[in-house]
Amino acid sequence: MTSTQPHHSERIHHQVALHVLVNELKTCLPDSAIIAEPEALRPYECDGLSAYRCLPWLVVLPATVAQVQHCVRCCYRHGVPIVARGAGTGLAGGALPLDNGVLLSLVRLNRILDIDSANRLARVEPGVRNLAISQAAASHGLYYAPDPSSQIACTIGGNVAENSGGVHCLKYGLTTHNILQLDIITMDGELVTIGSHGLDGPGLDLLALMTGSEGMLGIVVAVTVKLLPLPEQVQVVLAAFDDVEQAGLAVAEIIAAGLIPAGLEMMDKATIKAAEDFIHAGYPEDAEAILLCELDGSAAQVDEELELAVALLAGSGASHISIAKSEQERKRLWAGRKAAFPAIGRLSPDYYCMDGTIPRRFLATVLKGIAELSEHYGLAVANVFHAGDGNLHPLILYNADLPGDLQKAEQFGGDILKLSIAVGGTISGEHGVGIEKINHMCMQFSTQELTQFHAIKRAFDGRGLLNPGKAIPTLSRCAEFGAMHVHHGQLPHPGIDRF
Repeated sequence: MTSTQPHHSERIHHQVALHVLVNELKTCLPDSAIIAEPEALRPYECDGLSAYRCLPWLVVLPATVAQVQHCVRCCYRHGVPIVARGAGTGLAGGALPLDNGVLLSLVRLNRILDIDSANRLARVEPGVRNLAISQAAASHGLYYAPDPSSQIACTIGGNVAENSGGVHCLKYGLTTHNILQLDIITMDGELVTIGSHGLDGPGLDLLALMTGSEGMLGIVVAVTVKLLPLPEQVQVVLAAFDDVEQAGLAVAEIIAAGLIPAGLEMMDKATIKAAEDFIHAGYPEDAEAILLCELDGSAAQVDEELELAVALLAGSGASHISIAKSEQERKRLWAGRKAAFPAIGRLSPDYYCMDGTIPRRFLATVLKGIAELSEHYGLAVANVFHAGDGNLHPLILYNADLPGDLQKAEQFGGDILKLSIAVGGTISGEHGVGIEKINHMCMQFSTQELTQFHAIKRAFDGRGLLNPGKAIPTLSRCAEFGAMHVHHGQLPHPGIDRF
């Protein structure tokens, strides 16, 4: 009886604290914006990294900046952690909730506040979908360049949190290269503007610091993005190769020649087959790998670069080269690439998506290493990635219902990240660290660097209430991780159920 009493008392205290917090929240938010029932909380228990789940203590859905401030101030007074969430499409567990904290969903802040076509800017709320920005700007002859594969669903706030990229990031950059200003709420409820509508803002470059900070430094409530004019002409070339490593070498040849395509994407045989069966994009299924090379600009520029690209691909050993004959065909070729992740999902009960980034010249080397690791672990892998900037997305196929399969997939993924670091790369290109790669931060960064990261976190969030347990490992965890070398399958996050 004694052993169960503390647990019972703790549960009562938990319920009383929740009741007090909910009552305070209701002074500014309607009942419909507060979710506390277990059944209604279930859809928020994970993001795109569905292998790890945690039922949130409370979900709040504010619809205005004032409501966000009220929620944050209530949590600050009571010392309650907050995890901000957009559409939940993230793949690293960055929006995984806490069982003792508030999940702050920003999907109701979904208004496009202004489109300034003269200055090629748009000011939007964080819950606006990535694709919706380009759709709204199209009537002005403008668009927003970063285009993650999940752009139909992912939100701009989440893009800022993870510094998302997309198939056109080679020429036009990641989110950090395409935003000018952020309005954020600090953990004590203050509204702060970072950056400016000019090309460069005064003072420290806090805009770059905030982009990719995974909701650990502040909560984004408005974003000013750059818009680009729609190009006069766009053309895409499909090149097929009989060898995956040969395709990797072709990427290096294109960049070495000084050609910067708008997009340069690579898919291996497994991904080609899956995407073709799913989308019917017109991919050659007998190829070991394909490259999609898109060129845009003026008609004269595209014609000139197209001739060069075809010559480079042919010289690199492409077995087949075709050029899209219409805009419809061009869109179909890209639809296959953007549907690669769901297409792979049809091949296996589960897959584990990695996000290492490497110098382009090592593409062939790393692809060979991934193939060897696949054989070693006995798990199939499908490769699809932003070849132009070396951002790998190997999809490791496994079955979570088989004992030990998830652990093997994680170990396989960890070895890919080790390989990425070994050739001078990094553990993430656009998916972030979240909980998925927090241990691997210990492999990439020194004790001094991690100490500096923690100092920055304290400067913005002295009580450690914003998305705790994510992205930056403690030094003691790194010491433990080093002693174990790589203790796979034990991600450091309280209250997580593993499926």
